Amino acid sequence: MGKEFEIRREGELPTTPEEYWDAITTGLGGWLWPMDIEPREGGSAASVGTVTVWDPPHRLVTRAEGEDGWFNQLEHVVQAHEGGTVRFRYVHSGVFTDDWDNQYDGAGRHTDFYLHTLGQYLQHFSRRPVTYVSADGPKASTAPDAFTTLRRDLGLGPATAQGDTVRVVLPGAGTQEAVVDYHAAHFTGLRTRDALYRFFGRNAFGAPVGVALHLFAEDADGTQAEESWQRWLDELYA
Repeated sequence: MGKEFEIRREGELPTTPEEYWDAITTGLGGWLWPMDIEPREGGSAASVGTVTVWDPPHRLVTRAEGEDGWFNQLEHVVQAHEGGTVRFRYVHSGVFTDDWDNQYDGAGRHTDFYLHTLGQYLQHFSRRPVTYVSADGPKASTAPDAFTTLRRDLGLGPATAQGDTVRVVLPGAGTQEAVVDYHAAHFTGLRTRDALYRFFGRNAFGAPVGVALHLFAEDADGTQAEESWQRWLDELYA
């Protein structure tokens, strides 16, 4: 039997409603993952269902529905604010059918990380072409200490803090200077001159550790990057 949930977040970002709208409709690969959204009410929204509200650049709602009352709905509301910023409200609602507490906790923490990444994208890479890459660790990366192992191999120790500038060796990219733009219990984000690197400690929620790359360099090679990171993950948890 499913149980409904709602995850609501509000915030302010130094951007315009138009740039925010582009980020959530055509620029999703720059902060979330690539997704095709048909620009009209009733249009297809890839893996998130159907566009039920299309009101650019102020409100977007997508919804997917299934049997037994199941649904998954995403809503963005954005308004211009004084000082050249926007105020936004994001609401993710739906039904979790299994392990409600764990799913709700995991979804909430992922939401915070994704919205932070949206802010980084808007501030540093807005509207730039992007190559998106993702990779998951093997089954061994579900171990309780798997995310600690990943951070340690990157050179991020217990003293690492959000806002630090670090030098890291990134698979396929060599030694890079990066800003630790996000650092929470189960998530870490690194920002370089031309990329956002996202690390997910999904072992805390019963899944493998994951990596997502948003590459903004004109010569980014997605195939090579995916192969390099997958090999690194497989060897790390061998």
